[in-house]
Amino acid sequence: AGGPGGCGGGSHMRIQNLKDCSYFYGDHVIVFKDNRMSERNDRIALVTGANKGIGLEIARQLAEQGVSVLLGARDGARGTAAAQALAAEGLAVSFVQLDVCDPASLAAAAARIATEHGRLDILVNNAGISVAGDGAPGSVSLDVVRLTLETNFIGPLAATQAMLPLLRASTAGRIINVSSSLGSLSLNNDPLYSGYEVRLAGYNTSKAALNMLTIQLNAELRDTAITVASVCPGLTSTDLNGHMGNRSPAVGAATPVRLALQAGGSSPAQFRDENGTLPW
Repeated sequence: AGGPGGCGGGSHMRIQNLKDCSYFYGDHVIVFKDNRMSERNDRIALVTGANKGIGLEIARQLAEQGVSVLLGARDGARGTAAAQALAAEGLAVSFVQLDVCDPASLAAAAARIATEHGRLDILVNNAGISVAGDGAPGSVSLDVVRLTLETNFIGPLAATQAMLPLLRASTAGRIINVSSSLGSLSLNNDPLYSGYEVRLAGYNTSKAALNMLTIQLNAELRDTAITVASVCPGLTSTDLNGHMGNRSPAVGAATPVRLALQAGGSSPAQFRDENGTLPW
C-alpha cells in the first residue's frame, strides 16, 4: 500500500483482491483496476478529433501513461461512447464536446476545463479531414480547398487560441500538431519523395500551413513554459484515407504520444516522425 488516502485506509493494509482502488502518494495516484496497478500523474491533456482513429489511440496511450485525458469530439454520442470504453479499461478519460470549427464550442470546452482542472498541460491538435474531390491545383474545387483549410489549419489555430490561457497555467505545456510529410515543402519538391505524385492542393497546403503555425507559435512562446511540435504519424489506416494506410492507429499514435510526454522543449521547433527529424 503506501501513503494516505485511497479506498482502503492505512499504510499497513495487505494488498489482496483489490479492484478499482486508488492510493495517493505525493503528486501521484496509484490506481488498482482488476488487481492491476498503474501510476497516474497529475497532467491534463486534451485531444481533438479523438473519438476514433489516431486520435482515439493518442487518448488511450496518454491515459496509459497516467495522464488524465479529455477526449474531444464533435459528435456527442460517439465521443461519449469512446470515452466510456476507455474509462471501462480503468483509464482516466472523459468526454468533452468540441468542434474546432465552432468558436462557441471551443469557448465552452475551455470554460469547462478551467472550472474542473484550472489548467491544461497537453493539447494535441489531431482533428482533421481529407475531402473527396481534393486534387491537383490546376483543377481542384476551391470549395474543397477552403473547407480543408478551415478544418485542418484554422481549426487547430482556433483551438490553440482558446486553450492557450490554460496552457500558460501549466508548468510545462505541450502543443502537438498532428501533421503529415505531405505538408513538407522540401519533400514535395523532391522527385524521390514517395509522396511526390500525391498532389492534393487542399490537404497538402493545410498541413504546410499547420507546420507554419508550429514554427511561429513555438517562437512566440519561447519565453514561456510551452513548447510546440509538429509530428507525422505515417500512413495510418483510418477513415480519413479510406483505410489505405500500412500501419494501425496504435502505431501511428506512438510518436505523437512520445513527443507529448517529452520533457523540455526545442528551439527551433521540431517536425518529426518515428525515424527522426523531417524537413520543413
